[in-house]
Amino acid sequence: MANRLIDELSPYLLQHAHNPVDWYVWGDEAFERAEKENKPVLVSIGYAACHWCHVMEKESFEDAATAAYMNEHFVCIKVDREEHPDVDHMYMDAVQAISGSGGWPLNVFVTPGRVPFFGGTYFPIRPAFNRQSWAQVLQQMHHAWHNRQEDVAGQAEQMTTYLRQASATPAKGEGAAWDIDTCKLMAENLLKQADKEKGGFGRAPKFPGTMALNFLLEHYHFTQDEAALKQALLSLDSMIYGGIYDQLGGGFARYATDEDWLIPHFEKMLYDNALIVLSLCDAWMTTKQPHYKVAIQETIAFTERELKDVSGGYYSALDADSEGVEGKFYTWTWAEWLDALGENDEAAATYFGVKEEGNWEETNILHVPMKMATVAEEHHIPVEELQQRVEQAKTKLLNRRSARIRPATDDKSLLSWNALMNLAVCKAGVTLQEPEYIRRATEHMQWMLQHFTTKDGLMHVWKKGIARIAANLDDYAYLIQAMLQLASATGDEELILKAAELIETVKKDFEHEDGDFFYYSSASHQGVPVRKVDVYDGATPSANAVMVYNLFVSGLVMERTGWVEQAKRMMYKMNVTVSRYPYSFGLWGVLLQRYVAGIKAVTITGKGFEEMRAKLESEFLSQCYIVNSTKEISELPILENKKNDRELYIFVCTEFSCNAPVNDFESVKRLVRY
Repeated sequence: MANRLIDELSPYLLQHAHNPVDWYVWGDEAFERAEKENKPVLVSIGYAACHWCHVMEKESFEDAATAAYMNEHFVCIKVDREEHPDVDHMYMDAVQAISGSGGWPLNVFVTPGRVPFFGGTYFPIRPAFNRQSWAQVLQQMHHAWHNRQEDVAGQAEQMTTYLRQASATPAKGEGAAWDIDTCKLMAENLLKQADKEKGGFGRAPKFPGTMALNFLLEHYHFTQDEAALKQALLSLDSMIYGGIYDQLGGGFARYATDEDWLIPHFEKMLYDNALIVLSLCDAWMTTKQPHYKVAIQETIAFTERELKDVSGGYYSALDADSEGVEGKFYTWTWAEWLDALGENDEAAATYFGVKEEGNWEETNILHVPMKMATVAEEHHIPVEELQQRVEQAKTKLLNRRSARIRPATDDKSLLSWNALMNLAVCKAGVTLQEPEYIRRATEHMQWMLQHFTTKDGLMHVWKKGIARIAANLDDYAYLIQAMLQLASATGDEELILKAAELIETVKKDFEHEDGDFFYYSSASHQGVPVRKVDVYDGATPSANAVMVYNLFVSGLVMERTGWVEQAKRMMYKMNVTVSRYPYSFGLWGVLLQRYVAGIKAVTITGKGFEEMRAKLESEFLSQCYIVNSTKEISELPILENKKNDRELYIFVCTEFSCNAPVNDFESVKRLVRY
């Protein structure tokens, strides 16, 4: 029999709709019942593509005896972390403080007042992995609630104090100047964490770390530091040629479980693919090496093919599992390999690292362990012939794979992740000078503004024609950034004006009491007892760092000096923390480095402005925002008295002034070069 989750739209909640657990959704009803019946609340948080969430569901939440105990002694709430990231952020902080680690599934025991007092991640059905069983945890929490109320109340009070202090003052600058030497120190500290042999940072598991890679690529651009470039390209190459990349269908898995990038955690997230495309664009712009362009095109093609709703938005993710087995959709036994190709093509097998005994759990994860020229030499065939064989093998394997049972799709659309994908497609269009990508980004922007906007403002989630759950800071921040980028690429100044309106909304609804940083949830949101300020990069960029970019660029273009000053104060308060912990604050490092180089707005007006814009876009000018308008009479303050339809004029503007106009490419390059 179905529980109350059956009426939800979230794929994750629907996965639990037939559990014998009496699940509630996040909201007042569950907490009111807990208060009335004097019961603790279990908040269990996960997401549709989460492998260990599925494991715990099968082991515990589908078990009748376990569910009966949960129903009798607790009020149980299921939360999709992607629908309620503010809830996930707060309880994740609490669990990390309690246990020293976090992850999903996240299982938190809280008071009827929503304050956590104990929690953890995955608990097995029986004691294992040095973990208590789920039944043991439930019994201990039930006993504590009814027999140690003072201890529970004390723990909840301490946790509330901890969470409030964590958000009271996001960061304090220590008066250190940020200059090119500080940028070099940050690069040095980042490279100390780098795996210089296999790419990435640290040991397994390895995540893409795209914000850190972007910093290194831009650091090379500004300083010609070869070590920074080498590490960034090594990391991207290791991913492109590793098992984390789908060698047949394109697109990247969430992370690698090993040091060699061979074994992915097979779920594919929209945001990861968007962020990696952004890094690949910088790598291609720096090197012009064709495999980066191919990876960009294949990754965008993957998202269009497998994560695109017919209405025009992007879905959230593909599951790691199919038929109950992680990675089954993507891996190949030796027998399946031979059956698909019809013969044993030893050269293709060598190229994809396929072995009779398998390279992972008796199956094969396709990857590219050596260069094509090396494989061709080893098999005594021309490179051109090997290329042909590889393409033929890819076609046959992909056709065979398409007949398999697919992983489940998390088919809800999130505004924040869609905005990141818009950034990726638009930047690919600018970087590769591909008008089709710009057209798609323009259509997708219109889709976002139409489908996520209601009479109550921007919403966070959309599915099947329904937009719901108020937008958070990252929804606003990423959308504003995407609007600014698309406006630069198209000359549509209405997007800049709309972005300025959204900045005003963010300042009104999200601004911290210090007048600088921003809370993650809006002032009107009453769902969590403590509002949080996030300043570090997680799986996605720090929304506060993105707001620094938005405030600075919009401040220049709209001549709002207060916005520019706020962005500078935020960077100043973060400067010491960023240099000490560069991996966790990669985007802040990117912005601080651009500030040292001199953030500029480059306005282009007059005859031939589109050709000049294309020339400038072909240069790696990350510290510059290109402003142009297709309107005859512009409403942008920075274009006042500059717009004309005759002679080409290019003005290079800083926060203080604009240079005298120039009209040739080399002059512009001299003015913007660091």
